[in-house]
Amino acid sequence: MGLDLSADVVTLTRTIVDIESVSRHEQQLADAVEEALRALPHLEVTRLGHSVVARTTLGRGERVVVAGHLDTVPLNRNLPSREDGERIHGLGACDMKGGVAVALKLTHDVTEPVRDVTYVFYEAEEIEDVHNGLGMIARERPDLVEGDFAILMEPSDAGVEAGCQGTLRVDVRTTGERAHSARSWRGSNAIHTAADVLATLAAYEPRRPVIDGLEYHEGLNAVGISGGVAGNVVPDECVVSVNYRFAPDRSEGEALAHVQELFAAYDVRLTDSAPGALPGLAVPAAAAFVEAVGGQVRPKFGWTDVARFTGLGVPAVNYGPGDPMLAHKQEEYVPIAQLHTCEATLKEWLA
Repeated sequence: MGLDLSADVVTLTRTIVDIESVSRHEQQLADAVEEALRALPHLEVTRLGHSVVARTTLGRGERVVVAGHLDTVPLNRNLPSREDGERIHGLGACDMKGGVAVALKLTHDVTEPVRDVTYVFYEAEEIEDVHNGLGMIARERPDLVEGDFAILMEPSDAGVEAGCQGTLRVDVRTTGERAHSARSWRGSNAIHTAADVLATLAAYEPRRPVIDGLEYHEGLNAVGISGGVAGNVVPDECVVSVNYRFAPDRSEGEALAHVQELFAAYDVRLTDSAPGALPGLAVPAAAAFVEAVGGQVRPKFGWTDVARFTGLGVPAVNYGPGDPMLAHKQEEYVPIAQLHTCEATLKEWLA
């Protein structure tokens, strides 16, 4: 199935949704995207795996990156697409083929942008990070994702969500001594000791730092607890899994040090970590983009690939059609009005 980039954004969205591209099976859609982009003489096109990069080379003073992933989560009785006059329903319509359709329309319609543009359509965002196409491009061809500013077309209800918070998880381990529960005084109950860990979490006052005028609200929470040996044994170990969502003014190392300080009396083991992303709204291209969308910006409280751009030294925001709360749901959809809004806004900003 080919892609007609001259078609309206609604038709293009439905076409893209109907090309199945569950993670690790993006070849058909990547082939269609590559073929359509190679037909545009103003773009330089590169293919890496099932990811496609298209760039203008006009010698402008700024370069911006517009990126979106091609893959979806597995099917859930939500293909083919359907339209009800106000929404396009179907797998990936919200996350994030509506955004990909908008970006593809820009490649076709904006042939002489005021800023050089790099369009990145990448594979395997929805699965383990080792497969992520944007990460692969950054490792193998970092020159292809260089820029002064980046827009990730993640669903954001057609509003700007700047940067993103970092996240880490640790296991906080308490220890004791086993004993028969009938003679519990002969031991030390590690689960009881975990009460102090939970009390620390319950009393914790999260930071709310303001970065580029945006207030980020951190969070430190127990997300799991395990312990116990048998119904008649005082346990000698308990593990509380703690998730820290930290503002992007802290590095992963600083965030871990903060958690370790809070639980200095216990064994703290890092199990997962990902950096945040600074909004970078002072960058001229970012400031112009915020003005183009009406000046309203929200902080991003989840984690997205904008963090990967920040790691490359490229400030980034999330901006795309669709409600992020619908991502991965069986009934996901993208509002047609938001497709048109995002297309018009980005076209005006670039052209």
